[in-house]
Amino acid sequence: MAHAHIASSGPAWATAVTMGAHGLMSDEPAALGGADAGPAPYDLLLASLGSCTAITLRMYAARKEWPLEEVILDLSHHQEDGRSKITRKIWLEGDLDETQRARLADIAERTPVTLTLKNAADITTVLQP
Repeated sequence: MAHAHIASSGPAWATAVTMGAHGLMSDEPAALGGADAGPAPYDLLLASLGSCTAITLRMYAARKEWPLEEVILDLSHHQEDGRSKITRKIWLEGDLDETQRARLADIAERTPVTLTLKNAADITTVLQP
């Protein structure tokens, strides 16, 4: 189970993000009134999707004992016709044959975060006293 704690009381839109023993700042860029003190929320979303993809592909290849040396991703997000669009480019480094590469591309479409985004997670909001 994942958990994040967010506190926003500092300058402009900056937020302190704590996830277990890890922390970071998130903010909006200066063009949107922030101080650019950290990645913007959509940047974090792309980082989550990309990290999950890389980890899942590396785990799968290791389990199959395939020669995957590195996974490199480049992700972008934009709005089109009122809908979010994400482009995920993947480079697979290593002596993989075309069947292995195709299988890893198929696995990328079914990583946990990919499926969460594709299936539109149910979000419950509870306003605390």
